[in-house]
Amino acid sequence: MRTTESTTGGLADDRPLLGRTSTAERVADILRTRIAEGYFPPGERLSEDAIGKALGVSRNTLREAFRLLTHERLLVHQLNRGVFVRILAIEDVEDIYRTRCLVECAVVRGLGAPPFPLGGLDKAVADGERAAGRQEWAGVSTANIHFHRELVALAASPRTDELMRGVLAELRLAFHVVADPRRLHEPYLVRNRQILEHLRAGDGAGAERLLAGYLDDSRSQLVEVYARHIEAATRGT
Repeated sequence: MRTTESTTGGLADDRPLLGRTSTAERVADILRTRIAEGYFPPGERLSEDAIGKALGVSRNTLREAFRLLTHERLLVHQLNRGVFVRILAIEDVEDIYRTRCLVECAVVRGLGAPPFPLGGLDKAVADGERAAGRQEWAGVSTANIHFHRELVALAASPRTDELMRGVLAELRLAFHVVADPRRLHEPYLVRNRQILEHLRAGDGAGAERLLAGYLDDSRSQLVEVYARHIEAATRGT
């Protein structure tokens, strides 16, 4: 297992994001992004000393940031061992998709009359297609997450945006342990565009049907792959 000391070199580049006041919320934002990007993978222990030194923040500020991210289910504290990036259970993945279906489908259902502000969705779809053209599957994954965040943003609800930010960050903990990201993400590029085109045409009901099927298929596929990974990891211990 890697240690945080070996991976914090680039974290110092994030210091300017803290501004003049190194609040725990800002530190949590940086760490949340780094965890979502796979910089700190599931199962990795986070060193207070290494991260605090890289970001130039106090131990108390860092501990508060850890507490916030533990509340968001991205980190877990193990007694006498420290703080680790959380490893999801299969039940967690199932529950994440139940939440996504409830929220995302409700957003599309409640859009009202077209036209809809689709600029963010347009960009996310185009970014994913370009990343696929370059065979950059991590980029496809990121663009796919942005697609769903932009979809939820159509509700113009800061509370819903905040909820989905946490849900999708947690989901990426599962993505990071899958060995074949192309298989996981490439099939949904076309489906993202189909949902976008239905919304562009003002067909919210059709977009919702596509989205519900999409999420169900994605859940089934990820649970199957993730279960195999967990089984293999268990056999290896």
